[in-house]
Amino acid sequence: MVTVIAEAGVNHNGERARAEALIAAAAKAGADIVKFQAFSARELVARNTKTAAYQMANTGETDQAALLERLEFDMDDFAHLARVCRTHDVEFLCTAFDASLLGPLIDAGMNRIKIPSGELTNVPMLRQAGAFRLPVILSTGMATIDEVEGALSVLRQAGSGPVTVLHCTSIYPAPDETINLRAMVSMGERFGVPVGYSDHSGGDHIAIAAVALGATMIEKHFTQDRNLPGPDHKASLEPDELSAMVDRIRSVERCLGDGIKRPAAGEADVARLVRRSWRAARPLAAGSVLTADDVVLKRPCNGLAPDVDLVGRRLRQARDMDEPIRAEDLV
Repeated sequence: MVTVIAEAGVNHNGERARAEALIAAAAKAGADIVKFQAFSARELVARNTKTAAYQMANTGETDQAALLERLEFDMDDFAHLARVCRTHDVEFLCTAFDASLLGPLIDAGMNRIKIPSGELTNVPMLRQAGAFRLPVILSTGMATIDEVEGALSVLRQAGSGPVTVLHCTSIYPAPDETINLRAMVSMGERFGVPVGYSDHSGGDHIAIAAVALGATMIEKHFTQDRNLPGPDHKASLEPDELSAMVDRIRSVERCLGDGIKRPAAGEADVARLVRRSWRAARPLAAGSVLTADDVVLKRPCNGLAPDVDLVGRRLRQARDMDEPIRAEDLV
């Protein structure tokens, strides 16, 4: 079953009540996991670091640390949100942008680790994450295939649990020509790991296409309202759209099946009506030796099958026009 991660991220805008509402909306939409982001802006970003182009466009803020400071939650907030997740029967997850936050988040109720794309080359953090021996989700935005291989090697050497690799394009929103969904398939084939897709595109159609290509996990940003101020709202789904995406993913899962070509339940009845069988082309007397002009293939298939050769066979009993010719009708 495809795991759907509803990425609340920082779309709470620093407000605990809004974060609680996002959890409730994700649970109602049918998501499996709600994910937030944990960081200390001053420890994450050096002074005078500019915002990314999409952050600048969406917020007007030019200082990355100042932007992120307004979006911080402390560990008490996350512990509270983990409890809220449990009341809604949805899994709590939080991306830690500092390895020192991993232990407290796990103590709060997190049972897997998410490595964000920006930390894929952070070897010390990968080692510390792997040492917890929990399942790991590795996002791969901005990465080369060799960098992904290197991160996987570090995690495995550190004793990590199973790793799911998420293909990702770190542009918000990501234009179609930057998506390259086949890279997800290539990583699965090369590394022999489950793969998924962290979707920063507009709409949900690319996430659904990823499921059809074999994604085992979909991560998608969502928000209460795309018009809210903040860096990620514009590349997010609103609650009704998230619900629709989950429904479509579940539908695609059912459609994929097991890959064995065989008639589906109910097709046998259709086959009897739309496949042809041999019938009398005109009234035929008992004892007639059949010629090509005496027989015709028509629906339904309650007579002899088309691969039976009737020419030269003798009728045991008379057949009226369009009556099926069966084995017992022949000498």
